Amino acid sequence: MAIAGIYIHIPFCRAKCAYCDFISYPDLDHFHADYVQEVQREITLRAPTWAGVCFDTLYIGGGTPTLLAAAQIGALIEACHSTLGLVDDAEITIEGNPGTVDLPELNALRWAGVNRLSLGVQSLDDEELRLLGRIHSATEALEASRLAREAGFKNINLDLIFGLPDQSVARWRETLGRALDLGPEHLSLYALTLEPGTPLAKQVASDRLPSPSDDVAAEMYELAEAMLDDAGYEHYEISNWARRTGDAPDAEGLPALACKHNLKYWRNERYLGLGAGAHSYDGQRRYANVPGPADYIARVMAGRDAVTETEETDRARAMGETMMLGLRLSVGVTWEDFARRFGVSLREVYGQEIEELRAQGLLEVDDRGLRLTPGGRLLGNRVFAAFLR
Repeated sequence: MAIAGIYIHIPFCRAKCAYCDFISYPDLDHFHADYVQEVQREITLRAPTWAGVCFDTLYIGGGTPTLLAAAQIGALIEACHSTLGLVDDAEITIEGNPGTVDLPELNALRWAGVNRLSLGVQSLDDEELRLLGRIHSATEALEASRLAREAGFKNINLDLIFGLPDQSVARWRETLGRALDLGPEHLSLYALTLEPGTPLAKQVASDRLPSPSDDVAAEMYELAEAMLDDAGYEHYEISNWARRTGDAPDAEGLPALACKHNLKYWRNERYLGLGAGAHSYDGQRRYANVPGPADYIARVMAGRDAVTETEETDRARAMGETMMLGLRLSVGVTWEDFARRFGVSLREVYGQEIEELRAQGLLEVDDRGLRLTPGGRLLGNRVFAAFLR
């Protein structure tokens, strides 16, 4: 039986952050109830197409999903169980922003079945939080983590951003230290990307803020690798670390606390996306729902397909995407897995690219397969581009 994950997009937020180009909209509280209802309807509409698939992860992202009431989140989770057959022991993650969660809501989310919480902390420096346009303070971020523990969450991820304009390595070291003091099971660390049209990108373009330094960001990344390794975390994906435990790793050797849902993306496996702007991959094609919440609600309510973009994935593209995504993982891509999936050897398809990247010191190659070197992780986009013909 095929295994897949479910992603539900909640496109609502309290305020748009200065760096954000995600599908998210502030001040749409009046859509919440109708939106939840229509996502449940979409679940019913999609179920026949995904019959026979075993769903073992659910990720509720945004936007800010914790703006919805816990009862509404619970209704979506229940629909996934009853209609899509989400397994009882599924990993169920919800993203939450400090400043939008309190103890009663966190308790209710736990009772609803959420067993993994991802907090969008981004920084533990108040000046940096203001620069990013976040609605919370560092104190509120620390309190959100404490409340999550009080509510019984045993699997918490913290998101952090580095490489900000004027951010020093010393400040980044302090944020990392404060984050590690919280003892999260997982950390996701992202270098700032200045997305066109965002307020932060406009400030840099107009010289009101200095351009982030790639060299300083690389130094911050290497610092994070060292600090997190010393603190007992395994660097299992370019931007992700999981705390080492006594539990056995998965079949590929990845840590037990790795995000099981996101592993489906990196392994180029199937996932069903629900809600406005959500993307899906059924193994043969990728498709995306209409991004606007009002349009999404109207379409699904009328029984129409919410999909507005569809792209077929041919064999050559599937191989390239498998390389690009799989090389993000510390275990890389194995000869055996690639041959089993595509019926051809990895060297036969990409022999020249592999040898060139190894000669440049960007790939490690052994009897098991290939993976990025430490230098390759810093220049990942160059490596990935080599496999996307």
